[in-house]
Amino acid sequence: MDFFETILSPFRWLVSWIMFMFHEGFSAIGMDPASGWTWTLSIVGLVVVIRAALIPVFVKQIKAQRGMQALQPDLRKLQQKYKGKSDQLSRQAMTQEQMALYKKHGTNPFAACLPILIQMPFFFALFTVLNGISRASAGGEEVGALSVESVRQFDDATILGAPLSSTFLGSFGGNGNLSVIILSVIMILAMTASQFITQKQIMAKNMSEEAMQSPFMRQQKMMLYILPLVFGIGGINFPIGVLVYWTTTNLWTMVQQFYVIRRMPTPGSPAAKALAERRAKKGLPVVPLLGERKAEPAVESVPEPRGQRVQPRKKRKKR
Repeated sequence: MDFFETILSPFRWLVSWIMFMFHEGFSAIGMDPASGWTWTLSIVGLVVVIRAALIPVFVKQIKAQRGMQALQPDLRKLQQKYKGKSDQLSRQAMTQEQMALYKKHGTNPFAACLPILIQMPFFFALFTVLNGISRASAGGEEVGALSVESVRQFDDATILGAPLSSTFLGSFGGNGNLSVIILSVIMILAMTASQFITQKQIMAKNMSEEAMQSPFMRQQKMMLYILPLVFGIGGINFPIGVLVYWTTTNLWTMVQQFYVIRRMPTPGSPAAKALAERRAKKGLPVVPLLGERKAEPAVESVPEPRGQRVQPRKKRKKR
């Protein structure tokens, strides 16, 4: 636990500092510092900062995903090559050739999970900050970059009658709060639905027919249902503030993904065909898509006859 706390400590301080700075900014423009909406917007500001910083990672993720789709034909050939071979040498050789394919296409199977993995320390840091607000407020303690006054202010802040530090499960105690239960259920449904819709949108519009039939795609289909279920079940123990954070980041992902699918679709996908049709209607040339290699023009070379010397031609004299 001490090791976990040591790792989370700088993230907790950074998360609380960003929230505090947004809170101070919103207060400076006239919003009530004690209002739950001011603190809610501070959490939304935290999402904007983190997701904006992750844009370069997101671009790398897109390129890696395109690479994974491009290598599927070679991957199937490799699987057919070693089909039925279960000895250790064959498995080792297949693994080496598979890694060579990943290197050739500049991708790896874990690239799609990179943004969410980077976000997890911030998510857990925010969870511990909000989860410890009530205890710190009662003990007169600071939480990260939040002063004692800010902690007490946050602990008293509510939106629609629900404290931001309250959880769905915690509302079933002696002092049950119906507002917390209703708002938690709404936020959990919004969180899981936005995550499901984003992934479904990718699979329906931004995958080529060849990619849809790959083993990698079968794993993606499983994750389509598993991840929202995991977050939905875990959401009953998330503070309201964490649900606000995760729902906001899912909405960001949805809008970001919509832009990518519309403007930079996967080659061979329904979205790519739709983009080509839109450009054709406007009389615009077809542009190469992100991750699509430009076709090099074939140059026919005329072989020079062996053993024969090309004689120079005499210029005709002008009369």
